[in-house]
Amino acid sequence: MNLKEQVYSVLVVSSITNFNTSIRTLLPDFKFSPVHFEGSVNSARRILLERNFDFIIINSPLPDDTGIRFAIDISHDRSKVSLLFVKTELYTATYNKVAEHGVYLLSKPVSKSLFLQAVDWAITTHHRLKKLEKKTMSIEEKMQEIRIVNRAKWLLIEELKMSEADAHRYIEKQAMDNSCSKREIAEDIIKTYT
Repeated sequence: MNLKEQVYSVLVVSSITNFNTSIRTLLPDFKFSPVHFEGSVNSARRILLERNFDFIIINSPLPDDTGIRFAIDISHDRSKVSLLFVKTELYTATYNKVAEHGVYLLSKPVSKSLFLQAVDWAITTHHRLKKLEKKTMSIEEKMQEIRIVNRAKWLLIEELKMSEADAHRYIEKQAMDNSCSKREIAEDIIKTYT
């Protein structure tokens, strides 16, 4: 699915009705759905335990917090992108706190065109993070396979007194002969000898 066909879920954390109305009109349903609104950091944290969102837009300050720590916490989730809005006079100090964490920061008031550009940046970042997440998962899966195969090799060395090279060849040959992965053979060996 290309970027134009993708639909993104959005959580807006803001207690200001005018801000919420403006944001809602700038996020069309065909591209952003659902768009969910929460009025405080605490209620936003609760909803994030129940649902996943692609983007989180935070209008600082909020009744229970500035939202800065919340934006930083969100940025540590590999698949979420946060946009934080702060008053112009707080921009520099806030930027110094959030920039290294990957939080997008906009000063209020913000123009429609700048907001839409920021949303485009968030979409681009979201897709990059998704690709990195998939790559990380495949690396982790490969590392797990290596651990399992190594464990099986050591069992063959201990139980059948094979050399490491012979144990390695045995697992590879069994995988080829049985048209399956080395991991499957290794798992069978582990079941047999443990």
